[in-house]
Amino acid sequence: MSAPVPLELQAKISGWRLKAAEGTLTLEEMKEAIIYLRAGRMSAAASANTARRASAAGAKKTVISNSDDLLSELEGL
Repeated sequence: MSAPVPLELQAKISGWRLKAAEGTLTLEEMKEAIIYLRAGRMSAAASANTARRASAAGAKKTVISNSDDLLSELEGL
């Protein structure tokens, strides 16, 4: 789940969209928009990687206590 977008950033994005649609978005505004949007994507990727590592670490902790007991349960089926 991603974090909510701050209201200030929502307002900036809305302004950038409007200016882009009107054809009045400057190069500096475009650069600013790209920086903000990339920052959001980078933090989302970092969160996904952390979650992926945590789930992988949890999977590695699964230990079979006694394989002979597990096999003997299968024989009874």
